[in-house]
Amino acid sequence: MTELRYDNIDALNEAAAATDEFGEFGESVEITQEMIDIFANITGDHQWIHVDPERAKAGPFGGTIAHGFLTLSLLPKLVLGQLPITGFRNVINYGADTLRFIAPVPTGSKVHAKVRLLNAIKKDAGTLVKTSVAVHVVGEDKPSLLYRMLTFYMG
Repeated sequence: MTELRYDNIDALNEAAAATDEFGEFGESVEITQEMIDIFANITGDHQWIHVDPERAKAGPFGGTIAHGFLTLSLLPKLVLGQLPITGFRNVINYGADTLRFIAPVPTGSKVHAKVRLLNAIKKDAGTLVKTSVAVHVVGEDKPSLLYRMLTFYMG
């Protein structure tokens, strides 16, 4: 995708309308048990399916899995550079339209994401951009996470 200025609403919406396909996958991130354990300690979510490898072996996924919100928290790293929006001074997370955890992320797997620009809306202080993000375990067709992300770009 060509670089687009955050305040060129028409160009952003034309780019969004040009395809209903996601872009290419970005860089992958390995999900380690240490990462999961640290996340569990930070959030207080110590459910055995995440933090007890021995018990989880007999569980529904055959081992521990990442917290859904751990996977979500990796989005800044997973989508870095995938939307070539330029010219802004500041960018903030504006929230979400939808979030779905569809498939587990097993410990030891790698995840990667792909992005699709959906639309842009002019606001008084900047531009609200909506994107769709799909996070997959590398090698899996079914996404683990689908997220409609709202990002606010300010000049």
